[in-house]
Amino acid sequence: MRRNYVRALGAVGLAAAMLAAAGCQDSGNSDGDAAAADCGGKIAIFGAFTGPNAGLVIPSLNGAKMAVKQFNAANANCKVTMQEFDTQGNADQATPIANQVAQDQSFLAVIGGHFSGESKATMPIYEAAGLVMVSPSATATELTAAGNKSFHRVVGNDGTQAAAAVEYIKNVQKGQKVFLIDDGQTYGVGIIDGVKKGLGATAVASDKVQTDQTNFDATISKIKSSGADTIAYGGYTNEAAPLLKQARAAGVKAKFIGFDGLYDPGFPSGAGDAANDAIVTCPCLPADKAGGTFSKDYQAEYGQAPGSYGAEGYDGATVLLDGFKAGKKTRADLLAWVDAYDKQGVSKYIKFDPSGDVDKSKVAIWSYKITGGKFEPEQEIKLTS
Repeated sequence: MRRNYVRALGAVGLAAAMLAAAGCQDSGNSDGDAAAADCGGKIAIFGAFTGPNAGLVIPSLNGAKMAVKQFNAANANCKVTMQEFDTQGNADQATPIANQVAQDQSFLAVIGGHFSGESKATMPIYEAAGLVMVSPSATATELTAAGNKSFHRVVGNDGTQAAAAVEYIKNVQKGQKVFLIDDGQTYGVGIIDGVKKGLGATAVASDKVQTDQTNFDATISKIKSSGADTIAYGGYTNEAAPLLKQARAAGVKAKFIGFDGLYDPGFPSGAGDAANDAIVTCPCLPADKAGGTFSKDYQAEYGQAPGSYGAEGYDGATVLLDGFKAGKKTRADLLAWVDAYDKQGVSKYIKFDPSGDVDKSKVAIWSYKITGGKFEPEQEIKLTS
């Protein structure tokens, strides 16, 4: 699929959008007369909407789109629009988009990034412009460690996920010799570093792969030499699927565990039978665990169950939509609104700490087993230490 870059608004359209965003007022009247006043605004959403790793992001995009559609249906006098920007998860493509959005004053908030690398690259731009970011799925721990005031996420970070993965490797997979692999990107490096620290001496060897790499003979040779009984992979589908397929074809029988970057239909379809029994962890809920009527509504809207981060995409949008409904009219208003947000979502209770992380006590990490090409919820991983 091709990238679909969204063109900037023309002068007339921009003026109209800015006028609509500027006039938002809270009702305050029981008869609803004041609701006729202009209310609402415009949101940008960016991420890998096409490309080899899009399967991880589309459920979140769909969740956000559904939230906006439902909001507009219920709030006819407070219209919100959401404009999509496709980055293919690439930081180099996300950066000029961030500059475009930041300079266009009609945008009042941002949903994204969806991947950690694109989030890291764009956070300074959005912060300088006073634009609040609400990410459904960027999990790298470092994103909330440097004092950025714009970035927030409704998903748990990789410090928590790495700890859960270590528990799973030790207590469920019974791994004694673990071979660690990352893809050299922000997300993959971060989560594998966390797993390595947690495993200690159980992590016997490691290797790195490159973006768009297709031949993994050297890594497979290192896995065999290490005598590993478990492989832990940090990265995305585009590289993980062929690596696992080639490893199994070469006779590697070690158990495989990946993380939320692989919770993508493209991973089992790309790896084929080699993906059977592979484990993927994710700080995201199984579809039937989401609150309210979210799963039913998603199924009705898109003809399939929500996948990875569908509920989190819905929550990320809802945090901002609630702000518009409360009469927030400016970038500064919405940033303050998100900072103070305190409400139950469909994925979890949403409340942010001063760093922008969602309340750690509300985060649940699940393991999913791939069976017959599908992700099947296995268990919630409880931390014992």
